[in-house]
Amino acid sequence: MRLSVIIITRNEVHRIGRAIDALAFSDEIVVLDSGSTDGTLEVARAAGARVEQTDDWPGFGRQKNRALDLASGDWILSIDADELVTEALADAILEAIRPPFAAGDADADANVQAPVAWWIERRSRWCGRPVRFGDWRRDRVLRLFRRGSARFSDDIVHERVVCDGIHGQLAGWLWHDTVDTPEDGTEKALRYARLGAERLRQRGRGGRWSALWHAGGGFVRGYVLRLGCLDGLAGWAIASTNAYATWLRYRLAADPDFEATLSKPR
Repeated sequence: MRLSVIIITRNEVHRIGRAIDALAFSDEIVVLDSGSTDGTLEVARAAGARVEQTDDWPGFGRQKNRALDLASGDWILSIDADELVTEALADAILEAIRPPFAAGDADADANVQAPVAWWIERRSRWCGRPVRFGDWRRDRVLRLFRRGSARFSDDIVHERVVCDGIHGQLAGWLWHDTVDTPEDGTEKALRYARLGAERLRQRGRGGRWSALWHAGGGFVRGYVLRLGCLDGLAGWAIASTNAYATWLRYRLAADPDFEATLSKPR
């Protein structure tokens, strides 16, 4: 088996099917779920994925390592349920893992070492609208790697692939539909604020003035310095939502009960 794709999920019924359909070029798709109640499991199975479940939630990094341990391919591609592999990226992935070069065959050029991991360009969309500037402008993520050459960090949130060796850059890109509706953006901001607050609390950080300082600075960075204003309404929404999430993260770090005093944000 050449290529395994791993995806962790929880209540992703509205997009997991589309994500899996775009992965038809792979040999195996492993979905590791942590308590979905909305039909995610049924949709994933119907789309052809092997679905496993866990009873607890150890954080993003450790959950992805669990999914990694379940995969059996020589190469691993990790994506999130809100990401979509384009046809150009699929072609580039297949070329990158094609033997003999990808396998280090003796027939390959002895002076050229094959990458053990590959960077992928990621382009974001806000409610279906492509984002060109701001904090969500194009970035790149390390998502394709040889089995045994990489693991995920144990971070609760904002985990990363830890991999030694040569890295390459793939053609094509990965669409990132992180927010489908403004309400979805607010809900996600709240969820990530809770997770990030725990990390800040462990480091002894947080508080009212820290919240205002970091939220205000984040808004200016994303909307002004990184030209998020050029994305119009989407740029304003992204900068505002990010600032709200930052403010809430620092408030919750100092006062875990602060969330109970919040009115429903708009």
